[in-house]
Amino acid sequence: MRSLFLFCLGCAACGGATAHEAAAAPLPRPAGVEVPAGADLQAAIDAAAPGATLLLAPGEHRGPVRIAKPLHLFGPPEACIVGSEGSTVRVQTDAASLRGFTVRGSGQRFDLMDGGVWLQGKDLVAERLTVRDSLFGILVEGCARAVVRGCSVFGTGLPAMGLRGDGIRLWETNDSEVVDCSVVDSRDLVVWYSSRNRLEHNRVYRSRYGTHFMYSHDNTLADSHYVDCEVGVFVMYSRGITLRRNLLARAGGAAGIGLGLKEAGDVVVEDNWFLANTTGIYADASPLDPAHHNRYVRNVVRGHETAVKLHSAVKRSLFADNQFRDNGAVVAVGGQGDALGAEFVGNHYDAYRGYDLDGDGRGDVAFEFRRLSTQLEGRFPELALLHGAPAMGLVDMVGEVLPLFAPKVLLRDAAPRMAPSPTSWTPKADHGPRHP
Repeated sequence: MRSLFLFCLGCAACGGATAHEAAAAPLPRPAGVEVPAGADLQAAIDAAAPGATLLLAPGEHRGPVRIAKPLHLFGPPEACIVGSEGSTVRVQTDAASLRGFTVRGSGQRFDLMDGGVWLQGKDLVAERLTVRDSLFGILVEGCARAVVRGCSVFGTGLPAMGLRGDGIRLWETNDSEVVDCSVVDSRDLVVWYSSRNRLEHNRVYRSRYGTHFMYSHDNTLADSHYVDCEVGVFVMYSRGITLRRNLLARAGGAAGIGLGLKEAGDVVVEDNWFLANTTGIYADASPLDPAHHNRYVRNVVRGHETAVKLHSAVKRSLFADNQFRDNGAVVAVGGQGDALGAEFVGNHYDAYRGYDLDGDGRGDVAFEFRRLSTQLEGRFPELALLHGAPAMGLVDMVGEVLPLFAPKVLLRDAAPRMAPSPTSWTPKADHGPRHP
């Protein structure tokens, strides 16, 4: 029955086209100077006046090209800039834009960050681009007020994740946005040393990290789907990260995590759906700063081996009004710790067997999670090899019937909800990626 349930969750996680594929009509064609297919594109760029618009005709245009002055490059998807060395399209100026066309290929040197599109400057726009067969997809480095909108990045899909380049990479980039984009078969969507950015309505499939924040503060991630990645979202050494209305589904394998935090503080996690990951939420020393607090509110956490896994006991963390259903364990804590330092308030647990005599919708007795096998796995990690084995089931039975071996309480919620509260947001169906 649980396998059938997880299958249904998987179908729910993959149901319409990606956001930009389902988007409105093609971009309006601006006025500008025509560049025929096969012409010397770099020469046309060099000859154009600052602020000019170049219109790429359908067909192949030879790269790599470099834009070093304010310029606008427009083309239909059938116009393709093709490169095999370095970065195929590199922008090193302010107030330039790339719209509509396709970029294919790049060099293959990680040390040079070879990619399809590389942006460096202020007030740059990359809109409705398709990037294929490039080592890195779209790199946004040292930018301010950059906009990456409606772009599709199709990675190499190499079995070794580390040999793939990042799909979209923000590096030392502030006050920018990545909106309505999709990344498929890539490595990571990276946000490093970058603050005050907005990432919304994106789709990441079959990659390593759906989004990886590091040393990046005051960023917002909303209304996005992360499906079949090794990790949905990971936040490291960052503060002020807000995650709202995201779907994080099917992060599988031993290291599969929906959302991971490491030494991250003032993180707000609200109205997200965590479905069928190995671990729903993982926290390691988060928050670390005594002045920081983390909030997990109104999330749906279903179909995990472990809903919440803590590397060690945590404090200043609030779990309120969440749904914990169809999980193997509600919480697991490393070492000999517990989750009693975190505040669990008014959550719904399908394992709760209490009663509600006053009819207020809250249980009259506290929910307590205790399980001997979970406790032992936290103390002796090597026992994870036996996770789900009949022997561990016998261990739990012993812990329930013999007081001498009764496990300690790992989590306590004084007033659990008798039924799940209505969700304020439900992920829309998404059929997943389609290669061009």
